[in-house]
Amino acid sequence: METPLRLNPGFAFPDTIRQYRLMKLKIPFVTVVTIVAMCAGIARAELKLPSIIGDHMVLQQKQENPIWGWDEPGTEVTVTIGDQVKKGKAGEDGKWTVKLDAMDASFDPATLTIEGTSKKEFSDVLVGEVWMCSGQSNMGMTVSGDWKAKVESLASNHPALRLITVPRVGTQELQNDFNGQWEAANSENCLRFTAVGFFFGRYLHEILDVPVGLINNAWGGSAAEAWVRRESLEKDPRFASLMEGWVGREKYLQSEEATANYEKDVAAWEEKVKAAKEAGQKPPRKPSSPESQLSGNARPGNIFAGVVYPTLPYGMKGVIWYQGESNAGRAWEYRKLFPYMIEQWRAEWGQGDFPFYWVQLADYKDEVAQPGESSWAELREAQTMTMSLPNTGEAVIIDLGEANDIHPKKKYDVAARLVLWALAKDYGMGDIEPQSPTFQEMSVDGKKATLTFDHVNGGLRTVDVNEVRGFAICGEDKKWVWADAKITGSNTIEVWSDEVEAPVAVRYAWAENPVCNVYSKEGLPLTPFRTDDFPMITKPQGAK
Repeated sequence: METPLRLNPGFAFPDTIRQYRLMKLKIPFVTVVTIVAMCAGIARAELKLPSIIGDHMVLQQKQENPIWGWDEPGTEVTVTIGDQVKKGKAGEDGKWTVKLDAMDASFDPATLTIEGTSKKEFSDVLVGEVWMCSGQSNMGMTVSGDWKAKVESLASNHPALRLITVPRVGTQELQNDFNGQWEAANSENCLRFTAVGFFFGRYLHEILDVPVGLINNAWGGSAAEAWVRRESLEKDPRFASLMEGWVGREKYLQSEEATANYEKDVAAWEEKVKAAKEAGQKPPRKPSSPESQLSGNARPGNIFAGVVYPTLPYGMKGVIWYQGESNAGRAWEYRKLFPYMIEQWRAEWGQGDFPFYWVQLADYKDEVAQPGESSWAELREAQTMTMSLPNTGEAVIIDLGEANDIHPKKKYDVAARLVLWALAKDYGMGDIEPQSPTFQEMSVDGKKATLTFDHVNGGLRTVDVNEVRGFAICGEDKKWVWADAKITGSNTIEVWSDEVEAPVAVRYAWAENPVCNVYSKEGLPLTPFRTDDFPMITKPQGAK
Protein backbone atom coordinates (compact mmCIF):
# COMPACT_ATOMS: atom_id res chain seq x y z
CA MET A 1 0.00 0.00 0.00
CA GLU A 2 1.55 3.29 -1.06
CA THR A 3 2.22 6.05 1.44
CA PRO A 4 0.42 9.32 0.55
CA LEU A 5 2.51 12.41 -0.05
CA ARG A 6 2.35 14.70 2.96
CA LEU A 7 2.42 18.50 2.92
CA ASN A 8 2.32 18.74 6.71
CA PRO A 9 1.14 16.64 9.66
CA GLY A 10 -2.42 17.91 9.22
CA PHE A 11 -2.89 17.28 5.52
CA ALA A 12 -3.10 14.25 3.23
CA PHE A 13 -3.81 14.09 -0.45
CA PRO A 14 -7.34 12.82 -1.30
CA ASP A 15 -7.76 9.13 -2.05
CA THR A 16 -8.17 9.71 -5.77
CA ILE A 17 -4.75 11.35 -5.93
CA ARG A 18 -3.12 8.97 -3.52
CA GLN A 19 -3.94 6.05 -5.74
CA TYR A 20 -1.64 7.30 -8.50
CA ARG A 21 1.86 5.95 -8.49
CA LEU A 22 4.80 8.25 -9.10
CA MET A 23 5.80 6.00 -12.01
CA LYS A 24 2.45 6.59 -13.69
CA LEU A 25 2.72 10.34 -13.19
CA LYS A 26 6.07 10.18 -15.00
CA ILE A 27 7.55 12.90 -12.81
CA PRO A 28 11.24 12.53 -11.97
CA PHE A 29 11.71 11.43 -8.37
CA VAL A 30 14.07 14.32 -7.59
CA THR A 31 11.48 16.79 -8.86
CA VAL A 32 8.79 15.24 -6.69
CA VAL A 33 10.98 15.40 -3.60
CA THR A 34 11.79 19.04 -4.32
CA ILE A 35 8.13 19.96 -4.77
CA VAL A 36 7.09 18.17 -1.59
CA ALA A 37 9.88 19.81 0.40
CA MET A 38 8.93 23.26 -0.90
CA CYS A 39 5.23 22.72 -0.13
CA ALA A 40 6.01 21.36 3.32
CA GLY A 41 8.12 24.40 4.11
CA ILE A 42 5.36 26.74 3.03
CA ALA A 43 2.66 24.81 4.89
CA ARG A 44 4.55 24.78 8.19
CA ALA A 45 4.59 28.57 8.24
CA GLU A 46 0.86 28.56 8.87
CA LEU A 47 -1.26 27.44 11.80
CA LYS A 48 -3.46 24.46 10.86
CA LEU A 49 -6.62 23.13 12.56
CA PRO A 50 -8.58 19.93 11.80
CA SER A 51 -12.00 20.34 10.23
CA ILE A 52 -13.76 19.10 13.35
CA ILE A 53 -12.65 22.33 15.04
CA GLY A 54 -14.31 25.23 13.27
CA ASP A 55 -17.13 27.73 13.04
CA HIS A 56 -20.50 26.60 14.48
CA MET A 57 -19.04 23.66 16.39
CA VAL A 58 -20.44 22.42 19.70
CA LEU A 59 -18.16 21.70 22.65
CA GLN A 60 -19.18 19.01 25.13
CA GLN A 61 -20.43 20.53 28.37
CA LYS A 62 -19.19 19.63 31.87
CA GLN A 63 -15.94 18.01 30.75
CA GLU A 64 -12.51 19.02 29.45
CA ASN A 65 -12.37 19.53 25.69
CA PRO A 66 -9.16 18.87 23.72
CA ILE A 67 -8.26 21.42 21.06
CA TRP A 68 -5.41 20.49 18.73
CA GLY A 69 -3.72 21.38 15.49
CA TRP A 70 -0.34 21.83 13.81
CA ASP A 71 2.21 24.60 13.53
CA GLU A 72 5.93 25.15 13.11
CA PRO A 73 7.73 22.79 15.54
CA GLY A 74 8.52 24.55 18.78
CA THR A 75 5.91 27.27 18.28
CA GLU A 76 3.94 28.31 21.38
CA VAL A 77 0.21 28.24 20.68
CA THR A 78 -2.39 30.15 22.70
CA VAL A 79 -6.06 29.13 22.73
CA THR A 80 -8.66 31.53 24.11
CA ILE A 81 -12.41 31.17 24.65
CA GLY A 82 -14.28 33.45 27.03
CA ASP A 83 -12.06 34.01 30.05
CA GLN A 84 -10.06 30.82 29.43
CA VAL A 85 -6.51 31.08 28.09
CA LYS A 86 -4.62 27.84 27.44
CA LYS A 87 -1.10 27.45 26.08
CA GLY A 88 0.62 24.59 24.30
CA LYS A 89 3.70 24.01 22.17
CA ALA A 90 4.04 22.33 18.79
CA GLY A 91 6.18 19.21 19.05
CA GLU A 92 8.76 17.90 16.61
CA ASP A 93 5.95 16.64 14.37
CA GLY A 94 4.27 20.05 14.53
CA LYS A 95 1.28 18.85 16.53
CA TRP A 96 0.07 20.69 19.63
CA THR A 97 -2.82 20.00 22.02
CA VAL A 98 -4.46 21.94 24.85
CA LYS A 99 -7.45 21.09 27.01
CA LEU A 100 -10.17 23.60 27.75
CA ASP A 101 -11.67 23.56 31.23
CA ALA A 102 -15.18 22.16 31.59
CA MET A 103 -17.96 24.62 30.71
CA ASP A 104 -21.71 24.67 31.25
CA ALA A 105 -24.11 24.47 28.33
CA SER A 106 -24.74 27.80 26.66
CA PHE A 107 -26.67 29.16 23.70
CA ASP A 108 -24.50 32.30 23.74
CA PRO A 109 -22.20 32.15 20.69
CA ALA A 110 -18.53 32.27 21.67
CA THR A 111 -15.38 32.89 19.67
CA LEU A 112 -12.49 30.45 19.85
CA THR A 113 -9.19 32.19 19.10
CA ILE A 114 -5.97 30.33 18.35
CA GLU A 115 -2.65 32.09 17.92
CA GLY A 116 0.65 30.58 16.80
CA THR A 117 2.70 31.54 13.76
CA SER A 118 -0.61 32.99 12.57
CA LYS A 119 -4.01 33.64 14.10
CA LYS A 120 -7.37 31.94 13.54
CA GLU A 121 -10.78 32.75 14.95
CA PHE A 122 -13.77 30.42 14.95
CA SER A 123 -17.13 32.03 15.58
CA ASP A 124 -20.56 30.91 16.76
CA VAL A 125 -19.17 28.20 19.06
CA LEU A 126 -21.74 26.71 21.44
CA VAL A 127 -21.49 24.41 24.45
CA GLY A 128 -23.89 21.50 24.90
CA GLU A 129 -24.14 17.79 24.16
CA VAL A 130 -22.08 16.06 21.46
CA TRP A 131 -22.89 12.59 20.13
CA MET A 132 -21.31 10.49 17.40
CA CYS A 133 -23.68 8.70 15.00
CA SER A 134 -21.94 5.65 13.60
CA GLY A 135 -22.46 2.29 11.91
CA GLN A 136 -23.45 1.11 8.47
CA SER A 137 -26.22 2.02 6.02
CA ASN A 138 -29.11 1.96 8.48
CA MET A 139 -27.33 4.70 10.41
CA GLY A 140 -26.21 6.35 7.20
CA MET A 141 -29.75 6.41 5.78
CA THR A 142 -30.72 10.07 5.63
CA VAL A 143 -33.80 11.93 6.80
CA SER A 144 -34.90 12.03 3.16
CA GLY A 145 -35.36 8.24 3.34
CA ASP A 146 -37.71 8.25 6.34
CA TRP A 147 -41.42 7.68 5.72
CA LYS A 148 -42.14 11.12 7.19
CA ALA A 149 -39.27 12.95 5.52
CA LYS A 150 -41.25 15.94 4.24
CA VAL A 151 -42.98 16.82 7.49
CA GLU A 152 -39.86 16.09 9.53
CA SER A 153 -37.73 18.39 7.41
CA LEU A 154 -40.23 21.20 7.94
CA ALA A 155 -39.76 20.79 11.69
CA SER A 156 -35.97 20.84 11.49
CA ASN A 157 -34.91 24.48 11.58
CA HIS A 158 -32.86 24.45 14.77
CA PRO A 159 -29.97 26.96 14.85
CA ALA A 160 -28.48 25.36 17.98
CA LEU A 161 -28.56 21.80 16.59
CA ARG A 162 -25.25 21.43 14.72
CA LEU A 163 -24.28 18.79 12.17
CA ILE A 164 -21.01 17.59 10.66
CA THR A 165 -20.37 14.61 8.39
CA VAL A 166 -17.06 12.77 7.98
CA PRO A 167 -16.53 11.57 4.37
CA ARG A 168 -15.96 7.88 3.68
CA VAL A 169 -12.21 7.35 3.28
CA GLY A 170 -10.89 3.80 3.56
CA THR A 171 -7.16 3.52 4.12
CA GLN A 172 -4.55 1.71 6.17
CA GLU A 173 -2.74 4.94 7.00
CA LEU A 174 -4.00 7.12 9.84
CA GLN A 175 -5.50 10.33 8.50
CA ASN A 176 -5.24 13.53 10.50
CA ASP A 177 -8.08 15.44 8.89
CA PHE A 178 -11.14 15.22 6.68
CA ASN A 179 -13.12 17.50 4.39
CA GLY A 180 -16.16 18.73 6.30
CA GLN A 181 -17.66 21.55 8.32
CA TRP A 182 -20.19 22.19 11.06
CA GLU A 183 -23.61 23.51 10.00
CA ALA A 184 -26.70 24.64 11.88
CA ALA A 185 -29.61 22.29 11.16
CA ASN A 186 -32.27 23.44 8.75
CA SER A 187 -34.97 21.90 6.56
CA GLU A 188 -32.51 21.37 3.70
CA ASN A 189 -29.31 20.02 5.23
CA CYS A 190 -31.19 17.70 7.62
CA LEU A 191 -32.39 15.74 4.58
CA ARG A 192 -28.76 14.81 3.84
CA PHE A 193 -27.95 13.81 7.42
CA THR A 194 -28.36 10.45 9.15
CA ALA A 195 -32.03 10.07 10.08
CA VAL A 196 -31.50 8.05 13.26
CA GLY A 197 -28.79 10.47 14.37
CA PHE A 198 -30.74 13.59 13.51
CA PHE A 199 -33.93 12.52 15.26
CA PHE A 200 -31.94 11.37 18.28
CA GLY A 201 -30.19 14.74 18.47
CA ARG A 202 -33.38 16.71 17.94
CA TYR A 203 -35.04 14.85 20.81
CA LEU A 204 -32.14 15.75 23.10
CA HIS A 205 -32.11 19.35 21.93
CA GLU A 206 -35.81 19.86 22.56
CA ILE A 207 -36.05 17.88 25.81
CA LEU A 208 -32.86 19.09 27.49
CA ASP A 209 -33.01 22.63 26.04
CA VAL A 210 -29.27 22.70 25.32
CA PRO A 211 -27.25 22.96 22.09
CA VAL A 212 -26.49 19.60 20.49
CA GLY A 213 -23.69 18.63 18.11
CA LEU A 214 -23.90 15.50 15.95
CA ILE A 215 -20.97 13.83 14.19
CA ASN A 216 -22.05 11.52 11.38
CA ASN A 217 -19.44 9.01 10.22
CA ALA A 218 -21.62 6.08 9.12
CA TRP A 219 -20.53 3.96 6.16
CA GLY A 220 -23.01 1.66 4.43
CA GLY A 221 -22.14 -2.03 4.26
CA SER A 222 -19.24 -1.66 6.67
CA ALA A 223 -17.92 -4.55 8.74
CA ALA A 224 -17.13 -4.10 12.43
CA GLU A 225 -13.46 -5.00 11.98
CA ALA A 226 -12.97 -2.01 9.68
CA TRP A 227 -13.83 0.30 12.59
CA VAL A 228 -10.97 -0.92 14.81
CA ARG A 229 -7.29 0.07 14.66
CA ARG A 230 -5.60 -2.66 12.65
CA GLU A 231 -2.62 -3.01 14.97
CA SER A 232 -4.99 -3.72 17.86
CA LEU A 233 -6.72 -6.52 15.97
CA GLU A 234 -3.38 -8.02 14.97
CA LYS A 235 -2.25 -8.19 18.60
CA ASP A 236 -5.35 -9.98 19.89
CA PRO A 237 -5.19 -13.78 19.40
CA ARG A 238 -9.00 -14.02 19.34
CA PHE A 239 -8.95 -12.45 15.87
CA ALA A 240 -6.00 -14.37 14.45
CA SER A 241 -8.15 -16.25 11.94
CA LEU A 242 -9.84 -13.05 10.78
CA MET A 243 -6.53 -11.28 10.22
CA GLU A 244 -4.83 -14.27 8.58
CA GLY A 245 -7.66 -14.44 6.10
CA TRP A 246 -7.24 -10.78 5.24
CA VAL A 247 -3.48 -11.03 4.81
CA GLY A 248 -4.02 -13.68 2.16
CA ARG A 249 -6.77 -11.69 0.52
CA GLU A 250 -4.63 -8.54 0.43
CA LYS A 251 -1.77 -10.41 -1.19
CA TYR A 252 -4.10 -11.60 -3.92
CA LEU A 253 -5.76 -8.20 -4.46
CA GLN A 254 -2.35 -6.60 -4.99
CA SER A 255 -1.29 -9.22 -7.53
CA GLU A 256 -1.30 -9.15 -11.33
CA GLU A 257 -3.61 -12.17 -11.22
CA ALA A 258 -6.29 -10.15 -9.43
CA THR A 259 -6.00 -7.35 -12.00
CA ALA A 260 -6.30 -9.80 -14.88
CA ASN A 261 -9.29 -11.55 -13.32
CA TYR A 262 -10.97 -8.20 -12.69
CA GLU A 263 -10.55 -7.21 -16.34
CA LYS A 264 -12.15 -10.49 -17.39
CA ASP A 265 -15.03 -9.96 -14.94
CA VAL A 266 -15.62 -6.44 -16.29
CA ALA A 267 -15.70 -7.70 -19.87
CA ALA A 268 -18.26 -10.36 -18.91
CA TRP A 269 -20.24 -7.77 -16.96
CA GLU A 270 -20.41 -5.46 -19.97
CA GLU A 271 -21.94 -8.27 -22.02
CA LYS A 272 -24.51 -8.93 -19.32
CA VAL A 273 -25.40 -5.24 -19.15
CA LYS A 274 -25.93 -5.18 -22.91
CA ALA A 275 -28.16 -8.24 -22.73
CA ALA A 276 -30.13 -6.83 -19.81
CA LYS A 277 -30.80 -3.57 -21.63
CA GLU A 278 -32.00 -5.43 -24.72
CA ALA A 279 -34.33 -7.51 -22.54
CA GLY A 280 -35.55 -4.48 -20.61
CA GLN A 281 -34.16 -5.86 -17.38
CA LYS A 282 -32.17 -4.30 -14.55
CA PRO A 283 -28.44 -4.53 -15.30
CA PRO A 284 -26.17 -6.37 -12.85
CA ARG A 285 -23.82 -4.52 -10.53
CA LYS A 286 -20.31 -3.86 -11.77
CA PRO A 287 -17.65 -6.09 -10.18
CA SER A 288 -15.55 -4.52 -7.43
CA SER A 289 -12.00 -3.70 -8.45
CA PRO A 290 -9.05 -4.89 -6.37
CA GLU A 291 -8.25 -1.27 -5.52
CA SER A 292 -11.79 -0.57 -4.30
CA GLN A 293 -11.68 -3.62 -2.05
CA LEU A 294 -8.36 -2.55 -0.58
CA SER A 295 -9.76 0.91 0.16
CA GLY A 296 -13.22 -0.35 1.04
CA ASN A 297 -15.38 -0.67 4.14
CA ALA A 298 -14.55 -4.27 5.12
CA ARG A 299 -10.76 -4.28 5.32
CA PRO A 300 -9.65 -4.33 8.97
CA GLY A 301 -8.64 -0.88 10.19
CA ASN A 302 -9.71 0.98 7.05
CA ILE A 303 -12.53 3.01 8.55
CA PHE A 304 -10.76 3.60 11.83
CA ALA A 305 -7.77 5.10 10.01
CA GLY A 306 -9.70 7.13 7.46
CA VAL A 307 -12.87 8.13 9.29
CA VAL A 308 -12.61 7.66 13.06
CA TYR A 309 -9.03 8.71 13.70
CA PRO A 310 -9.42 12.23 12.22
CA THR A 311 -12.01 13.01 14.92
CA LEU A 312 -9.85 11.84 17.84
CA PRO A 313 -9.89 13.08 20.58
CA TYR A 314 -12.81 15.50 20.09
CA GLY A 315 -14.87 15.77 23.28
CA MET A 316 -18.22 14.04 23.15
CA LYS A 317 -20.87 12.57 25.41
CA GLY A 318 -21.20 9.23 23.68
CA VAL A 319 -21.96 7.13 20.60
CA ILE A 320 -25.09 5.75 18.99
CA TRP A 321 -24.47 2.79 16.69
CA TYR A 322 -26.50 0.87 14.09
CA GLN A 323 -24.52 -1.94 12.46
CA GLY A 324 -24.36 -5.71 12.29
CA GLU A 325 -25.93 -6.77 9.01
CA SER A 326 -22.50 -7.17 7.39
CA ASN A 327 -21.31 -9.36 10.25
CA ALA A 328 -24.46 -11.50 10.55
CA GLY A 329 -22.80 -14.51 8.92
CA ARG A 330 -20.09 -14.31 11.61
CA ALA A 331 -22.28 -13.79 14.66
CA TRP A 332 -20.17 -16.09 16.82
CA GLU A 333 -17.13 -13.91 16.12
CA TYR A 334 -19.21 -10.75 16.72
CA ARG A 335 -19.71 -11.83 20.33
CA LYS A 336 -16.06 -10.90 20.87
CA LEU A 337 -15.53 -8.36 18.10
CA PHE A 338 -18.33 -5.92 18.92
CA PRO A 339 -17.52 -5.44 22.61
CA TYR A 340 -13.83 -5.28 21.68
CA MET A 341 -14.55 -2.45 19.26
CA ILE A 342 -16.37 -0.50 21.98
CA GLU A 343 -13.53 -1.05 24.44
CA GLN A 344 -11.00 0.06 21.84
CA TRP A 345 -12.90 3.25 21.02
CA ARG A 346 -13.11 4.12 24.70
CA ALA A 347 -9.37 3.56 25.08
CA GLU A 348 -8.63 5.64 21.98
CA TRP A 349 -10.71 8.61 23.20
CA GLY A 350 -9.41 8.51 26.74
CA GLN A 351 -12.72 9.77 28.13
CA GLY A 352 -13.47 6.72 30.22
CA ASP A 353 -16.45 4.43 29.64
CA PHE A 354 -18.55 6.91 27.68
CA PRO A 355 -22.13 5.87 26.82
CA PHE A 356 -22.46 3.55 23.84
CA TYR A 357 -25.98 2.69 22.68
CA TRP A 358 -26.86 0.59 19.65
CA VAL A 359 -29.79 -0.65 17.59
CA GLN A 360 -30.41 -4.37 17.45
CA LEU A 361 -31.00 -5.79 13.97
CA ALA A 362 -34.54 -5.33 12.71
CA ASP A 363 -36.73 -8.07 11.25
CA TYR A 364 -35.88 -8.79 7.60
CA LYS A 365 -36.37 -11.38 4.83
CA ASP A 366 -39.22 -13.86 4.48
CA GLU A 367 -41.13 -15.25 7.44
CA VAL A 368 -40.34 -18.90 8.09
CA ALA A 369 -42.88 -21.71 8.21
CA GLN A 370 -40.98 -23.80 10.74
CA PRO A 371 -38.78 -22.70 13.67
CA GLY A 372 -35.08 -23.39 13.38
CA GLU A 373 -31.66 -21.77 13.17
CA SER A 374 -30.90 -18.20 12.10
CA SER A 375 -27.66 -16.27 11.65
CA TRP A 376 -29.48 -12.97 12.17
CA ALA A 377 -30.94 -14.25 15.43
CA GLU A 378 -27.44 -15.23 16.53
CA LEU A 379 -26.18 -11.75 15.67
CA ARG A 380 -28.98 -10.18 17.72
CA GLU A 381 -27.98 -12.43 20.62
CA ALA A 382 -24.36 -11.26 20.28
CA GLN A 383 -25.56 -7.66 20.41
CA THR A 384 -27.61 -8.31 23.54
CA MET A 385 -24.68 -10.06 25.20
CA THR A 386 -22.57 -6.93 24.69
CA MET A 387 -24.68 -5.17 27.30
CA SER A 388 -22.38 -6.83 29.83
CA LEU A 389 -20.11 -3.84 29.20
CA PRO A 390 -20.76 -0.80 31.43
CA ASN A 391 -22.70 2.20 30.11
CA THR A 392 -24.19 0.36 27.16
CA GLY A 393 -27.75 -0.07 25.96
CA GLU A 394 -29.70 -1.75 23.18
CA ALA A 395 -32.74 -0.51 21.29
CA VAL A 396 -34.79 -3.54 20.20
CA ILE A 397 -36.61 -2.96 16.88
CA ILE A 398 -37.74 -6.48 16.00
CA ASP A 399 -41.09 -4.91 15.06
CA LEU A 400 -39.87 -2.03 12.86
CA GLY A 401 -38.27 -3.87 9.96
CA GLU A 402 -39.48 -4.67 6.45
CA ALA A 403 -39.31 -8.12 4.86
CA ASN A 404 -38.36 -6.75 1.44
CA ASP A 405 -36.05 -3.92 2.50
CA ILE A 406 -32.93 -4.19 4.64
CA HIS A 407 -33.29 -0.45 5.27
CA PRO A 408 -36.56 -0.01 7.20
CA LYS A 409 -37.88 3.54 6.90
CA LYS A 410 -39.28 4.12 10.40
CA LYS A 411 -36.10 5.82 11.60
CA TYR A 412 -37.98 8.26 13.79
CA ASP A 413 -39.22 5.35 15.91
CA VAL A 414 -35.73 3.84 16.06
CA ALA A 415 -34.33 7.12 17.40
CA ALA A 416 -37.14 7.35 19.94
CA ARG A 417 -36.08 4.03 21.48
CA LEU A 418 -32.40 4.93 21.42
CA VAL A 419 -32.93 8.27 23.12
CA LEU A 420 -34.65 6.56 26.07
CA TRP A 421 -31.24 5.21 27.08
CA ALA A 422 -29.60 8.61 27.06
CA LEU A 423 -32.45 10.28 28.92
CA ALA A 424 -32.59 7.59 31.60
CA LYS A 425 -28.89 6.90 32.06
CA ASP A 426 -27.16 10.16 31.21
CA TYR A 427 -29.65 12.93 31.84
CA GLY A 428 -31.23 11.99 35.14
CA MET A 429 -34.67 10.87 33.98
CA GLY A 430 -34.79 7.77 36.13
CA ASP A 431 -38.53 7.30 35.74
CA ILE A 432 -37.95 6.20 32.13
CA GLU A 433 -37.40 2.49 31.43
CA PRO A 434 -35.13 2.32 28.37
CA GLN A 435 -34.59 -1.43 28.22
CA SER A 436 -36.86 -3.88 26.48
CA PRO A 437 -38.09 -6.83 28.57
CA THR A 438 -35.38 -9.49 28.77
CA PHE A 439 -35.41 -13.20 29.57
CA GLN A 440 -34.34 -13.96 33.14
CA GLU A 441 -34.97 -17.63 33.93
CA MET A 442 -36.99 -20.73 33.02
CA SER A 443 -38.57 -23.45 35.14
CA VAL A 444 -40.26 -26.61 33.84
CA ASP A 445 -43.21 -28.42 35.34
CA GLY A 446 -44.37 -31.36 33.27
CA LYS A 447 -45.14 -30.21 29.72
CA LYS A 448 -45.06 -26.52 30.58
CA ALA A 449 -42.16 -24.11 30.81
CA THR A 450 -42.58 -20.93 32.82
CA LEU A 451 -40.40 -18.01 31.73
CA THR A 452 -39.62 -15.05 33.96
CA PHE A 453 -38.60 -11.67 32.56
CA ASP A 454 -36.84 -8.56 33.78
CA HIS A 455 -37.36 -4.90 32.81
CA VAL A 456 -41.09 -5.40 32.31
CA ASN A 457 -41.87 -2.21 34.26
CA GLY A 458 -45.68 -2.02 34.08
CA GLY A 459 -46.10 -5.60 32.87
CA LEU A 460 -46.37 -7.55 29.62
CA ARG A 461 -48.98 -7.39 26.86
CA THR A 462 -49.57 -8.46 23.27
CA VAL A 463 -50.26 -6.32 20.21
CA ASP A 464 -52.41 -6.90 17.11
CA VAL A 465 -53.98 -10.08 18.48
CA ASN A 466 -54.64 -11.45 21.96
CA GLU A 467 -52.77 -14.69 21.37
CA VAL A 468 -49.09 -14.73 22.32
CA ARG A 469 -46.98 -15.40 19.24
CA GLY A 470 -43.31 -15.97 18.53
CA PHE A 471 -42.37 -18.87 20.84
CA ALA A 472 -40.82 -22.22 19.87
CA ILE A 473 -40.09 -25.17 22.16
CA CYS A 474 -38.14 -28.42 21.97
CA GLY A 475 -37.37 -31.55 23.94
CA GLU A 476 -34.23 -33.67 24.22
CA ASP A 477 -34.37 -34.36 20.46
CA LYS A 478 -33.76 -30.65 19.78
CA LYS A 479 -36.59 -30.60 17.23
CA TRP A 480 -38.21 -27.18 17.37
CA VAL A 481 -41.96 -26.74 17.07
CA TRP A 482 -44.16 -23.69 17.44
CA ALA A 483 -45.43 -23.33 20.98
CA ASP A 484 -48.61 -22.14 22.59
CA ALA A 485 -48.08 -19.43 25.19
CA LYS A 486 -49.93 -17.13 27.55
CA ILE A 487 -49.04 -14.28 29.86
CA THR A 488 -49.59 -15.53 33.40
CA GLY A 489 -48.31 -12.63 35.48
CA SER A 490 -46.77 -9.20 35.30
CA ASN A 491 -43.42 -10.74 34.35
CA THR A 492 -44.14 -14.39 33.46
CA ILE A 493 -45.19 -16.32 30.36
CA GLU A 494 -46.16 -19.98 30.24
CA VAL A 495 -45.09 -21.95 27.14
CA TRP A 496 -46.01 -25.45 25.98
CA SER A 497 -46.78 -27.71 23.02
CA ASP A 498 -48.75 -30.92 22.80
CA GLU A 499 -45.91 -32.24 20.62
CA VAL A 500 -43.28 -31.90 23.39
CA GLU A 501 -43.74 -34.03 26.47
CA ALA A 502 -40.65 -32.86 28.35
CA PRO A 503 -39.42 -29.38 27.30
CA VAL A 504 -35.72 -28.59 27.61
CA ALA A 505 -35.49 -25.25 25.79
CA VAL A 506 -37.55 -22.31 24.54
CA ARG A 507 -36.83 -19.63 21.94
CA TYR A 508 -38.57 -16.38 21.11
CA ALA A 509 -38.37 -14.38 17.87
CA TRP A 510 -35.53 -16.63 16.73
CA ALA A 511 -35.57 -15.96 12.98
CA GLU A 512 -34.55 -13.33 10.43
CA ASN A 513 -38.14 -12.10 10.29
CA PRO A 514 -40.06 -13.61 13.20
CA VAL A 515 -43.77 -13.29 13.86
CA CYS A 516 -43.82 -12.07 17.46
CA ASN A 517 -46.02 -9.74 19.47
CA VAL A 518 -45.01 -9.43 23.14
CA TYR A 519 -44.29 -5.96 24.54
CA SER A 520 -43.95 -4.19 27.82
CA LYS A 521 -46.94 -2.01 28.63
CA GLU A 522 -44.66 0.97 27.90
CA GLY A 523 -44.44 -0.18 24.27
CA LEU A 524 -41.00 -1.81 24.12
CA PRO A 525 -40.83 -5.20 22.34
CA LEU A 526 -39.61 -8.29 24.18
CA THR A 527 -35.93 -8.93 23.41
CA PRO A 528 -35.40 -12.00 21.19
CA PHE A 529 -33.77 -14.81 23.17
CA ARG A 530 -33.10 -18.51 23.57
CA THR A 531 -32.77 -20.53 26.77
CA ASP A 532 -30.48 -23.15 25.19
CA ASP A 533 -26.77 -23.14 24.46
CA PHE A 534 -26.94 -25.42 21.43
CA PRO A 535 -24.07 -25.02 18.91
CA MET A 536 -24.25 -21.86 16.83
CA ILE A 537 -24.50 -22.20 13.06
CA THR A 538 -22.11 -19.23 12.67
CA LYS A 539 -19.37 -20.82 14.78
CA PRO A 540 -16.48 -21.83 12.49
CA GLN A 541 -15.58 -25.51 12.49
CA GLY A 542 -12.82 -26.14 15.01
CA ALA A 543 -13.20 -22.76 16.70
CA LYS A 544 -12.98 -22.67 20.48
